[in-house]
Amino acid sequence: MLTKRKPDDGRDSAERLALAILAWMATDDERLYPFLNATGVTPDTLRASAAEPGFLAGLLDHVMGDESTLMAASEALAVPPERIAAAWRRLSPTEFDDGFAEPTPGSEDF
Repeated sequence: MLTKRKPDDGRDSAERLALAILAWMATDDERLYPFLNATGVTPDTLRASAAEPGFLAGLLDHVMGDESTLMAASEALAVPPERIAAAWRRLSPTEFDDGFAEPTPGSEDF
């Protein structure tokens, strides 16, 4: 009997990629510990932290902030860096919009 797969909304895929990157980083102390130091997460709390909203976005933010780490992750996981960037954009919080547009020079509101 065949079962239908739940459609992938993109976020699940981005989370899976981020978790794969975390697993890859966990195999290399020289990559993992700078991330842990930057986030305040400890090796003991890493698993629980990975379930927290925003943690995976922070992980991808860390990877995107260092081209050598991005390229190493891309190579290790055999995914293009653009796919990692797309996952980063999908998981990152949207920019804050307070509903007010900045006035532009020459406009009535400036």
